Amino acid sequence: MQSIAIDMDETIADPMRKARDWYFRDHGVTFTEEQLYGRTLAEALPEDKRGIIHQYLHTPGFFRDLATFPHAVEVIEQLNKKYKVYIVSAAMEFPTSLRDKFDWLQDNLPFLTWKQYCLCGDKSIVQTDYMIDDLARNFTNFKGKAYLYHGHHNVHTEGYERVQDWEDVARKLL
Repeated sequence: MQSIAIDMDETIADPMRKARDWYFRDHGVTFTEEQLYGRTLAEALPEDKRGIIHQYLHTPGFFRDLATFPHAVEVIEQLNKKYKVYIVSAAMEFPTSLRDKFDWLQDNLPFLTWKQYCLCGDKSIVQTDYMIDDLARNFTNFKGKAYLYHGHHNVHTEGYERVQDWEDVARKLL
């Protein structure tokens, strides 16, 4: 059976939606897709506010109740029947997220076991047949087939086959 590594944040779960909501709560400002096109949320903020996203991501509980992208759960459940599926997250970047991410996975992907979670620091250790991730930097040492999950922050990234959403993942891998 072939294996597939799937990134968690901005691929399955949507932390930027929550960060945008919190920024609106704290500063009364929203962002359009046009304002975010080709940039991260932090890059779209005024220079003196850019650190706030980092603060949000380091807040205990931030990652606990993130929304999923449409069709992610159903497609991953189907992938799990065809592939050895591993959820891979560079969780050590935000150490307070470890318990949140474990609990989130238990709640949102109950068909996976804890043995299918890889909460790590550097994804270069991952060597599966396929990887889906929104950050091309995670493909640097990857030897399998890489799929770049589309996001406003990576629209200018080239050199990888792109998946637009989870329905696109299903068309390509199921």
